[in-house]
Amino acid sequence: PGDRVKTDKRDALNLAKLLKSEDLTPIYVPEPEDEAMRDLSRARETTMKDLKDAKYQLKALLLRNNINTTIKDNWSSQHLRWLAELILPSPCQQIVLQEAVLTITERIQRLKRLDNELTHQVKNWRYYPVVKALQAMRGIRLLVATGVIAELGDLTRFDHPRKLMSYLGLVPSEHSSGSKRRLGAITKCGNSRARRLLVEGAHTYKYNANISKEMQLRQEGLPKQITDIAWQAQCRLCRRYQRLMHKGKHRNVVVTAIAREMAAYIWAISREVVLSPVDIRSRIARLPA
Repeated sequence: PGDRVKTDKRDALNLAKLLKSEDLTPIYVPEPEDEAMRDLSRARETTMKDLKDAKYQLKALLLRNNINTTIKDNWSSQHLRWLAELILPSPCQQIVLQEAVLTITERIQRLKRLDNELTHQVKNWRYYPVVKALQAMRGIRLLVATGVIAELGDLTRFDHPRKLMSYLGLVPSEHSSGSKRRLGAITKCGNSRARRLLVEGAHTYKYNANISKEMQLRQEGLPKQITDIAWQAQCRLCRRYQRLMHKGKHRNVVVTAIAREMAAYIWAISREVVLSPVDIRSRIARLPA
């Protein structure tokens, strides 16, 4: 407040002093193609959210009119046929029902289009080898792997996995003084979408460790070092999940702890993938679709 003179010369001098004292930290700037893939991944997630909102609105309409169905498979072909044959008491409500069904159908088609485009475009992306390698892990499929890498970019810029955990906001907050150490909830710093994707994938580790048929298909063509890291991660995280639950920890706390360690294994797998242009083209040619 006491400095009321601002000029370009003074700004340049302050920047030079900050740079000399190493108070300026360089940031990671994604390439235009990385931002484009991130926009496509976010558009797909937004479409999924809009679809869920439309379904909730339709269910609320039926609930207000005390209409129930015996069909357990919601939004299947049978369920949509049942909605098409449904007659509400008021013509106004019938119009709302028809518009809601039409909205859901349109958003389902939009979601399919974005899924097809994302599956096609990610194969031409320079980070596709990393996306393919991350799918060797449990709880990480194409959409989660693409979303995490699109949000984080080059993971090799972190020289230690703890820095990646801190960047994701998955480390506990701390307020310590003297001999007292107080740990609180996670900091929730950094990219919230990447953190949410990892937390969603962490729920799959509540089951026992095993290699399913689908996971075998995802691991085909990957180097042994990557599959070994994925299996090591699955064995450790499944045991840790059960151990924390037996200690009486809340499920959300356990899932967050698993997501934090998942970030470490993701960092380890990304270090195994060489991202030179020549190596990328050769790996893409060898990897199955």
